[in-house]
Amino acid sequence: MSLDDYLLAHIDPEPEYLHRLWRATHLHLNYPRMASGHLQGRVLKMLTHMIRPRTILEIGTFTGYSTLCMASALESGATIHTIEINDEQEDFTRPWLENSPWADKIRFYIGDALQMLNGEMSNDETASNQMVNGTWLNGKCFDLVFIDADKRHYVDYYRAVLPRICPGGFILADNTLWDGHVVEPLPTDADGKQGNGKAAQTQGIMAFNDLVATDPAVERVILPMRDGLTLIRKLPGTAL
Repeated sequence: MSLDDYLLAHIDPEPEYLHRLWRATHLHLNYPRMASGHLQGRVLKMLTHMIRPRTILEIGTFTGYSTLCMASALESGATIHTIEINDEQEDFTRPWLENSPWADKIRFYIGDALQMLNGEMSNDETASNQMVNGTWLNGKCFDLVFIDADKRHYVDYYRAVLPRICPGGFILADNTLWDGHVVEPLPTDADGKQGNGKAAQTQGIMAFNDLVATDPAVERVILPMRDGLTLIRKLPGTAL
């Protein structure tokens, strides 16, 4: 038995609905590894139970596996808002969210999270999401934000959401060890320039990690599980 198998055998089992979603993700989509999966899903559920958020924001829905894990731990009246930028993902993901046992706790949007947070979406985009120019925020502060989207923009996401985190609230950031690339020399192209796509994503994660490590407004810890999960707590007394 491998260590991974041992871990999975000694934690809560994967719910049947999520197992079916995991299988469908691997059968029908490219890059299925992007889904959180059994171990991280149980961690996200446990953290949600511990934090007891009233409002969650998730940046990067993909198939909705992580969304459902967090939604399953929400208390009555709490809500998770999840944003996916890839409109081609909607036909797969929306039915899994809307047919889940936790559908009433989930609000699913297609759009650019940075534009939505800054109220910069076009009328057509907002209409399709039943919003009007960012008023979906309605002055909300989020108790928990989960960032799992374009690694090149992690710094931008962090700067956009930190003012909207309730004091004492949390940010979770996925993939912050990036397959160990954060401690390796950046890849270069044929001319020796650090400019290819993989380098850009690695640089994005490294810049994010460096920013968070020195931000006096938060406390932080990186869990070396899966591909790295950073837990960030906004200190009480920090202005919204």
